[in-house]
Order: sequence, then structure tokens, then C-alpha cells
Amino acid sequence: MAEQFDVVVIGAGPAGYHAAIRAAQLGLKTACIDAALGKDGKPALGGTCLRVGCIPSKALLDSSRQYWNMGHIFGDHGISFKDAKMDVEKMVGRKDAIVKQFTGGIAQLFKANKVAAYYGFGQLQAGNIVKVKQHDGSEVELKGTNVIIAAGSDSIELPFAKFDGETIVDNVGALDFAEVPGRLAVIGAGVIGLELGSVWKRLGADVTILEAMPEFLAAADAEVAKVAAREFKKQGLDIKLGAKVSKTEVTGKGKKKEVVVTYTDGEGEKTLTVDKLLVAVGRRAASKGLLADGTGVQLNERGQIVVDDHCHTGVDGVWAVGDCVRGPMLAHKGFEEGIAVAELIAGLPGHVNFDTIPWVIYTEPELAWVGKTEAQLKAEGIPYKAGSFPFAANGRAVAMMEPAGFVKVLAHAETDRVLGMHLVGANVSELVHEGVLTMEFSGSADDLARICHAHPSLSEVIHDAAMAVSKRAIHKAN
Repeated sequence: MAEQFDVVVIGAGPAGYHAAIRAAQLGLKTACIDAALGKDGKPALGGTCLRVGCIPSKALLDSSRQYWNMGHIFGDHGISFKDAKMDVEKMVGRKDAIVKQFTGGIAQLFKANKVAAYYGFGQLQAGNIVKVKQHDGSEVELKGTNVIIAAGSDSIELPFAKFDGETIVDNVGALDFAEVPGRLAVIGAGVIGLELGSVWKRLGADVTILEAMPEFLAAADAEVAKVAAREFKKQGLDIKLGAKVSKTEVTGKGKKKEVVVTYTDGEGEKTLTVDKLLVAVGRRAASKGLLADGTGVQLNERGQIVVDDHCHTGVDGVWAVGDCVRGPMLAHKGFEEGIAVAELIAGLPGHVNFDTIPWVIYTEPELAWVGKTEAQLKAEGIPYKAGSFPFAANGRAVAMMEPAGFVKVLAHAETDRVLGMHLVGANVSELVHEGVLTMEFSGSADDLARICHAHPSLSEVIHDAAMAVSKRAIHKAN
């Protein structure tokens, strides 16, 4: 006999655990199922984001940045030292401790909110029943008046570059190298490739990034991408555009293993020999084995669960959120969808505004944006005006030795409503939210320009960029 719940959530990643906790807060009897195990073999809630994605990558980015600064910036501050060394095992251990702290934190939040946790693989059956194959081999059935599918996503594996977890890896393997690879190749110049490539470059690896597309970061504002590419080149990241990989071959044994990567660019076929290869060409919905026959839930050609604007599948009581549905594969998008669906189930209004979801790449400098790019506005025939301001003219940025980059504000030419904000520079992962907030409240560039910003602060660059929209910036020629 299946145990009855008001809400059964499949997956405890960002979308799933937010949905489960919010549903429980609203007085709904809630269960959440998750199959993931931590390094210690014990259940670890939080999904890819927490276990092997967002959080651990930021831990390594911070550690590697400290090390890089010692060799490249500290001297200008008058700080000297001898024989700086990086203990990779300790660095990875610190990352693992952070992950364990937060996975355990979600387990505690489940207990505090009376969310029933089930550990194993959940499969949706007809009639809103979820069969759970638990880690001990036993099976249980749960019936939900509502079922929220939050299965997440998996790394895309290339047929000619199969993951072996040692020499050819995905993001999971690249977070756990036992030592700094002498030579690292990365297939894909997206978020994962750039962030993890930066980590190991800062620690001394010779890093080559192979990107099949002819443009660098085509999704970002063209000027932002150009500045970022210039800064990455200064740091020694070798980014090859229009480089299409066709073959990989692992040679040697033990510590002498190498990967020979064959790729084609504008000059013809070439090979690159490296010690490690990171494949970071994107992710796909983790929908395999998720749906039994007869559920009525549909998958599209990309394996994503088909949903409407409110994340409903069209099957009574069945919803889907996060990476396994349409839209950007971003943890914070999943957060909002999970909460929105829980509130819709409880009879409250729930909505996610896709137009104000921020994007961030946590490299050095950071990249962030929200809303439309200039290229998109031109393509859509929307009249606009732009204002930008460089970090090099900001006192706080120069004092921090972080002068690279700028902020651009795009506003409607007639109404002055902010349509987009694009940033590259120090701490822009935090600053972008001024753009998000302004757009959520349908604010104008003039609104931003008239808000008092603390001096000296990095946020003044946004203030100056907003003033530049109407050609009244004080600290630059208009």
C-alpha cells in the first residue's frame, strides 16, 4: 500500500529541495526522494549544484585565486613571502568539507520542516504513484496528490571522448584532481570550461580551451565577451575558437597516461597532447528511466519534460521544474520554479519571470548579465540607448587592483525603461542584482541614476553607467 502525501518531490537538487521545503511550510504533507551519494557513500542532498557543481567549484576558484594573487598581485601591495606552495589534497579537502556542511544542512532543514526524505531512485508511475528503489535494494511506493519532478541534469558525454573518471573527465573529475595537471585541455568555452580551466591555470597547469563555435561567449554582450577574452589571454588561458574536436585517444599507463586530442580549425586538422581532458560541452535533462509507461508525461526531442508556463505537465497533479524542463539550466532558476509550484499547489499565486534571471560566470574577472543584449535588441527592432562606465575610473576598483571591465546599461530609447545590464569586472556577480531589481520593478535608467550609491564602492560604476545613458556621467566624457 503506497503511503499518501500531498506532495511528492523527485530530486533534492536546488529546484527539488526548495519545492519540498516550501510545500511543507505551507502545511502540505511532503516527501522528497533523492538518489545521490556523497564521497563517504552516504546520502547527500543538494543535487549537482551543491555536491559537484556551483558550491565546490566556487571553493576551488577562491582557493586558486588566493594562490594566484600571491604570485601576481601581493608584491604590488608590499607583501613578500618565500616558497609559496599549493597543497592540492588540502584544497580539495576544504572543498569537500564545505559540501558536507551544506548537504547536511539540507537534511536538517528537511527534519525541521517535517519533509520525509527517501534515499534511492524514484520513478513516476501512472496515477501519481512514485516507485522508489532504495539504496538497500528494497522498494517503496509513494502516492502524491501532486508530484513535482526535479530530476536535474547530467553532463553530456561525447562519443569520441568517453569519461573514464581519471584522464577524460567531466566537471566531477575536474573538481577532484589529485595534483595539478601539467597540461589540461578543455572541450567547451562555456561556464564550466572557463571556471574550472581558470582554477587549474592559476595553480600552474598549461590550459588549452577548444571551442567549436567561431565566437567567444556568443550568449553574452559582444563587448563584455571581448573584454573577458582579452583578460583571459593575459592570464595565459589559450582559447581556440572554431576548433572542432573529432577524436581522442588515451595512451601510456599509470602516471604516464596522456590524451591525444584531434581537432580541426581554420588551418586544418591538428593534434594536442595533454595529461587531462575536461569535457564541458553542456548538460542534458536527467530523464532516463524517470517515467514508467502510461504516465502521460511527455518528453521533447532533447529529453526535457514538457511543461507549460506554470511548470505543469498537462497530467493532473504532475509538475516539473529545474534543469529537466525548458529554460536556462541555472540553480537559481530552479529555486524559483520549485517555490512557485509549491505555492501554486497551495492555491497561492506563483510565477517566475524569465526576463529577469541573472547569468554569472565566476572567472577573474567575473561576467554577469540580465535582460537583452544589444544584438538582441537590434534583431527585435527595439529602439534603445546605452550607457557604459569602466571600472578603471572607479576609485574602489583601482584601490583593489581590479580595474578591468565595465558596466553597460541598456534602456528603451522612448520610455527609458531598463532592458538589460551587462557587466564584466570585480564582484559583478553581486552587482548584477541592481539590474535585476530595477527590471523587476519596471524601473528606468534615470531611476538608477538618481539613487544615491555609497562612495567609494564598486556599485558606483552602475550609477555612472546609468547616468551615461542620458549623457550626464560625471566621471567620463560623454
